[in-house]
Amino acid sequence: MNKINVFIFIVLGFLIISCNKKPKEETTVISKDVKETLQKYAVETKGVLGKNLMNAINTQGTEKAIEFCSTRAIVLTDSMGTAFNATLKRVSDKPRNPVNKANDNETAFINELKQKISKGEKMTPKFSESDGKITGYFPIETNAMCLQCHGSKDLDIKPNVLKKIVQLYPNDQATGYKENQIRGIFVVTQKQIK
Repeated sequence: MNKINVFIFIVLGFLIISCNKKPKEETTVISKDVKETLQKYAVETKGVLGKNLMNAINTQGTEKAIEFCSTRAIVLTDSMGTAFNATLKRVSDKPRNPVNKANDNETAFINELKQKISKGEKMTPKFSESDGKITGYFPIETNAMCLQCHGSKDLDIKPNVLKKIVQLYPNDQATGYKENQIRGIFVVTQKQIK
């Protein structure tokens, strides 16, 4: 009986000690080159989307540009990701397309950016490493052109454009913005090269 008690005591001791140990935190230093590369991917993707959107607005009008966004924006973003051998997406806490809904981590970063803007601080990208992948989060800030589709329903968005938004996106949340607000973020993920 004594040997059993001693054995149980030793096993319990090991369990208690092992449960109290904190797991080693993996800290990876993300190089400046990797950060710049991910940012380049976000900027180039923004450029391609912007160029195509402006072309649609200039040649067919804002109402038709809404159709472009509904059919081509995700496809173009995905193709840029394929070209860069990365995963690229645009997400928002107030998405137009439900596919672009930010997850909890992305929403937390969007809220951080909103706080920075409210305090007059500079917005900076965020980077993280997990499971051998590096992810960069890059702000999408509204400008005057964005307000044609993302501004105030009463002041900025023309009735025909609003009608098209409601038709294509019945659960739209992506209006009510003003200039220089955070509308969402680009999220760029790539496998870490060792």
